Amino acid sequence: MSLEDDLLKQRLARIGEIEALGYRAYGRRYEFTHTIPGILAEHGAKTAEELEPQVRVRVAGRIMTLRHMGKAGFAHLQQNGERLQIYVKKDAVGEQDFALFKMVDIGDIIGVEGYLFRTRTGELSIHAEKLDFLSKTLLSMPEKWHGLEDVETRYRQRYLDLIANPDSRKVFVTRAKLISSLRRQLEARGFIEVETPMMQPLYGGAAARPFVTHHNTLDIDLYLRIAPELYLKRLVVGGMERVYEINRNFRNEGLSTKHNPEFTMLEFYQAYTDYQGLIDFSEELLRQSAIDATGSPLVEFAGNQIDFSRLARFTMREAIVHFWEGEGKPTLEDVANPAWLKEQSGAATPGEALAQIFERTVEHQLIQPTVIYEYPVETSPLSKNNPDNPAFVDRFEIYAAGMEIGNAYTELNDPQEQRRRFEMQLRMRERGDEEAHQMDEDYVRALSYGMPPTGGEGIGIDRLTMIFTGVSSIRDVILFPLLRPEGPIDLVARLRELDQ
Repeated sequence: MSLEDDLLKQRLARIGEIEALGYRAYGRRYEFTHTIPGILAEHGAKTAEELEPQVRVRVAGRIMTLRHMGKAGFAHLQQNGERLQIYVKKDAVGEQDFALFKMVDIGDIIGVEGYLFRTRTGELSIHAEKLDFLSKTLLSMPEKWHGLEDVETRYRQRYLDLIANPDSRKVFVTRAKLISSLRRQLEARGFIEVETPMMQPLYGGAAARPFVTHHNTLDIDLYLRIAPELYLKRLVVGGMERVYEINRNFRNEGLSTKHNPEFTMLEFYQAYTDYQGLIDFSEELLRQSAIDATGSPLVEFAGNQIDFSRLARFTMREAIVHFWEGEGKPTLEDVANPAWLKEQSGAATPGEALAQIFERTVEHQLIQPTVIYEYPVETSPLSKNNPDNPAFVDRFEIYAAGMEIGNAYTELNDPQEQRRRFEMQLRMRERGDEEAHQMDEDYVRALSYGMPPTGGEGIGIDRLTMIFTGVSSIRDVILFPLLRPEGPIDLVARLRELDQ
């Protein structure tokens, strides 16, 4: 029998011993008076004298350390990512509870009732007077989590990661604060949160390949949405002039430190504004989100201090000139010259070439939060043309830490022009571009009822969380990222065998 099988057998046997003492191995409701983080916040700085008269507490938590010393012992309980020591003395808790304490393992969940005091070493602790058993662990806790080389284990068994690594928990607390801040700011400005379909008969709103599923009753193929955009703009047509959705999107693309096939976006639309108005709004939104989520507009990422208090602003052509590295630095006249663009890229059109050159030469250098605006029409099938130069559209993207974190534009609301754009995308698809947009005739019909001048924007929650928390992989900010199949776990068969 392997060491793991032997441990599992011992702990299953321990269940009977615990129940023989009169406790349930998997307890029921437990009424606590305090949380461990609450105790640390309120009493963590108090001296032993300041803990008089006795501060009585009743808490629950998972045992993370355990030390027996004859007729007494110590343990640390963990709850919500924070730990507090308990002191268990036979004379204080009685024979039965002390026998229970001698049986518990690291990882078990217990309830403790007693009073706060400081040990001889000065550590804030609970002097236990009553123990309750709440849940038995059958598997061993990781002892040196940071020493594990297989990082996929952290992603696959996120429950263990959250138990053993407080920093991981902090990432997801920051993510929750970010989402809460975005909601609060939008609703303060009159935006309404809505929900749009995740399964769509026609996917659109972005350039990406979809996941395909099938509805048996209707006998139709459906697509997991790549973006909620076209549905949200239908709502603007219907008179919902400020709408937003915090949405899950699904794109059938590769995996990387910046890409997961399932990801979260904030997408919002505001009638009677344009992309310039959204630039100013985005600056306020990101600054306040950083403050609410991290306590400051300044965050550390990959050795850089990133300042979300302002957004730098460049046109795409200005950015290529400004950030060009090495010899042959172009002028603004060069980047407006189709011949120069063709020399630098093999793309089919000058607009596609400009976008490719920008991605290759500029994007990775945009460390500080930066707006890039004036995009070529070929890359922006849903954006309104620039009135001074119809080869460009009124669109911007937001970059930080070398990543795109936002995309916005003045929405195209001319149904005839939208039809022409869709047809341009169909021609690109015929040339082999699998991510080119499809024709959505119902959306053209919606626009034909009249959509007010509108600005729309999407912000990537996952990437923004990466920057706010200083982590370099998108998998670290998604609780359960997509992974390759694990293979047999073999736990169920072992449990079945031991149950017999």
